[in-house]
Amino acid sequence: MRWELVDIGANPMKLVRVRGGSKRTKEPKVLTITQFQQLVRELNDPYRTMVILDLATGLRCSELFALKWCDVIWDDLTLLVRRGIVDTVVSDVKTEYSRAGMPLDPALAEVLLNWQRMTEFKNPEDWIFASPFKAGTMPWQPWRVQQRHIAPAAVRCGIGHIGWHTFRHTFRSLLDETGAPLKVQQELMRHADIRTTMNIYGKAMEKSKREAHGKVVRLVLASQVA
Repeated sequence: MRWELVDIGANPMKLVRVRGGSKRTKEPKVLTITQFQQLVRELNDPYRTMVILDLATGLRCSELFALKWCDVIWDDLTLLVRRGIVDTVVSDVKTEYSRAGMPLDPALAEVLLNWQRMTEFKNPEDWIFASPFKAGTMPWQPWRVQQRHIAPAAVRCGIGHIGWHTFRHTFRSLLDETGAPLKVQQELMRHADIRTTMNIYGKAMEKSKREAHGKVVRLVLASQVA
């Protein structure tokens, strides 16, 4: 028998499917709004702004720390997710959905603007969360921030162990709570495969995405407004 290799023009691993590979092994930890407010009160900047922005957008931590000020389109109230960073290695995000611009609610834009006023690294090409220990040449390291600041703050609040992905899971749960349409949820979560969220067709309207995002931001920032 003779075998021939066929060029499919793509990564062949895309054709591989592992049975049960997309199933959860355990329920993810999700914060209540009260718990999140308690956590935020335990944090100072820049960690406070990091956590607020992460939970209010559902960004992966690799995307959060790779943000630059040029990614914030103030006039259009849009946040561009164009790169990721893992172990100081910067790379493009993998999928069209990951690269999609996110609506930036005015209240959340104000949080970012306040941080920009505070940080010494505020030029367009500067990292939003530039590390002063690296003279701004690199952003903070997510695991260091988690281990040294977020995790201890969560323990002090009685929340227990949490990580960066806790905020992404919480974001998805808040979208559910606000009644966001399933397709809107998929696009705000920026899942390439719709089955990762739920199997529904059609394209979410920009107005619906902004409304859903705004509701989550108002929940997240409720304690800051009070």
